[in-house]
Amino acid sequence: MENVYIIRKVMVSDKGKTLNVLMTNGQSEIMEIEDKYEALKLAEILNENSDSGWVYKVISVLKDKNEL
Repeated sequence: MENVYIIRKVMVSDKGKTLNVLMTNGQSEIMEIEDKYEALKLAEILNENSDSGWVYKVISVLKDKNEL
């Protein structure tokens, strides 16, 4: 098993509800980043450029190497 990193977009709606969206890779699959620092850098860039209220966070997921 190994860790992969996923970017999670978080926003609070006008009604106070927290919305979470996992970033995809453009092929409707959750984007997995193998390098922690690459994921953190991407989240930092996205946060610096966000003007819509989204906050980007990195989450770590334990992935089974035998998964297809």
